[in-house]
Amino acid sequence: MTRAFRLTLAYEGTRYSGWQAQPGRATVQGALAAAIASVSGEAVVPRGSSRTDAGVHALGQVAAFESAAPHDAATWVRALNARLPPDITVVDGAEVPPGFDPVGGAVSKVYRYRIHDAPFRPVLTRHVVWRWKSRLDAAAMQAAAAALVGEHDFTSFETAPSTRLSSVRTIHRLELSRRGGGDDLDGAELWVEVEGNGFLHNMVRIIVGSLVMVGCGRRSPGWMAEVLAARHRPAAGPTAPPQGLVLLAIAIDPERALERSRTAAPPTAPPAP
Repeated sequence: MTRAFRLTLAYEGTRYSGWQAQPGRATVQGALAAAIASVSGEAVVPRGSSRTDAGVHALGQVAAFESAAPHDAATWVRALNARLPPDITVVDGAEVPPGFDPVGGAVSKVYRYRIHDAPFRPVLTRHVVWRWKSRLDAAAMQAAAAALVGEHDFTSFETAPSTRLSSVRTIHRLELSRRGGGDDLDGAELWVEVEGNGFLHNMVRIIVGSLVMVGCGRRSPGWMAEVLAARHRPAAGPTAPPQGLVLLAIAIDPERALERSRTAAPPTAPPAP
């Protein structure tokens, strides 16, 4: 009898080519599949709710898999954590109904981007922040960010070419705050936190890159509304580097996760990590 399990994963993405399994590359999905195989001997394909890019981190990635093994959720968590590499961990796990789909069930996601703009270099956090060498104007950036809140066509903030049927997404909140960061030094980092019902490819990183153009004085806060209205990727700022981005949380609607699973195509087996 097959049983389904939902996992919450945290990982440092520095040495991974993203979540999605790829031939000849280290990926988070591949590492998790290998850990599952070492526990039960099954060639299982775990499904992740978000396809984080190469170098991007996570504290709240949601994944699911099915297994015929007799283990309960707590046993799976312990066994996987004993076999996963040190930069990936299972935070928690639970049994869910068969066919649970973490992709179709996702109703909102929260990302945080960390920028280190103090006069000195980051030390403890250097692998998880974007180092900007001059102080950014957080107030101007917050004013610019207001134009992006709500439902909009975010074509200007998506890496082209796109395979999406629609570039319309809803941002529920987009907030900036000064933090001490991992080095615990007052105001050393500027955090950009964004919550939405979904995100286009590189959307958060392009938003951050555009906000930084405002923060360093190269663009005015009103420019962000012009970028949004242009619906053209070259109108926006640069794509911020991946290491500053972390997936914080994903909200899953259990009923929607089961409904979407009935029409989803079965996943294919990932290549060996």
